[in-house]
Amino acid sequence: MILKNIFCLAAASILLSACTNTQNSASENLDSAVTPLFVTEPVQFDTDDPAIWINPTDSSKSLVIGTDKDENGGLYVYDLKGKIIAGKTIKGLKRPNNVDVAYGLIVNGKPTDVAVTTERMTHKLRIFSLPDMRPIDNGGIPVFEGETGEMQRDLMGIAMYTSPTGQIYAIVGRKTGPTDGTYLWQYLLEDDGTGQLKATVKRKFGKYSGKKEIESIAVDNELGYIYYSDEQVGVRKYYADPSKGNEGLALFATTGFMEDNEGISIYKTGDSTGYILVSDQAANHFQVFSREGTKQNPHQHELITSIPTSTNNSDGSDIYSGALNDDFKHGIFVAMSDDKTYQYYRWEDIAGKLLKINK
Repeated sequence: MILKNIFCLAAASILLSACTNTQNSASENLDSAVTPLFVTEPVQFDTDDPAIWINPTDSSKSLVIGTDKDENGGLYVYDLKGKIIAGKTIKGLKRPNNVDVAYGLIVNGKPTDVAVTTERMTHKLRIFSLPDMRPIDNGGIPVFEGETGEMQRDLMGIAMYTSPTGQIYAIVGRKTGPTDGTYLWQYLLEDDGTGQLKATVKRKFGKYSGKKEIESIAVDNELGYIYYSDEQVGVRKYYADPSKGNEGLALFATTGFMEDNEGISIYKTGDSTGYILVSDQAANHFQVFSREGTKQNPHQHELITSIPTSTNNSDGSDIYSGALNDDFKHGIFVAMSDDKTYQYYRWEDIAGKLLKINK
């Protein structure tokens, strides 16, 4: 019995060592969770996904927009200290799930920044001009029209893509969908001639494993790629430009996650360099992958490190890679936590000694 116990303890030690090595592969050994500089005032119901809007004339007046996911939910708008801006916050949305922003969409002949959220219970996109948060969508734009089954129209993730020629697209996901490579739909957003927006389907693409769902979607505008989390499988990568086709370019972040791979955000250290952060939701970690891939293969995104944070069950996140104010001189990382808040991190605190910091 003593010998058997010794063997069991040795096996357990080997297993623990293997897990630790996987979690901290190619990284410094972080002893404790990184803590945020600010935690936002709470929403009423359930935080899910944030987006950062950068004020083009004064970055210190930039905003964070976050979803409050409920049948009587909303879009909460925060300043850079996490305080709710009541005059900009939108209430009464029907379970808004994810949100993203885009810059310079032509509305009424003028470049207009927009916040776009998925309203799950109505199967519509809701679109608001920034920074005033005025609706410009005629009460909502229906998407996934013609699909059968309620969950095949229940909106989840969204990411905005701006093409080199200035066209702005919304890439939209849903609660469930086909596994034949048409899970995501990509819509071109345009003024409908009345100062309101319309959306036109330009392609249907994206593999789906069928294991759980696809919620988190992120776009790298500069490199022209779309990333999305096929939960419990990995992160899939495609071209963002519809004219480049629907070939899958990569599947990474496939191992080392406690349960779901979730929120995706990108820190850019140059035109083509930086980091892709993917939430290891149940572990309260963010796994960090190379943005540029390897010299041999730009679509081979290798694990650099895994960073523990103070978030709990983080679903969505966003990053801005530049200076904002004295609090965020090298960038800001915003991540939701399941206590109805969003947490603001200084990039240098996330980066530690291993990752690069924009000066």
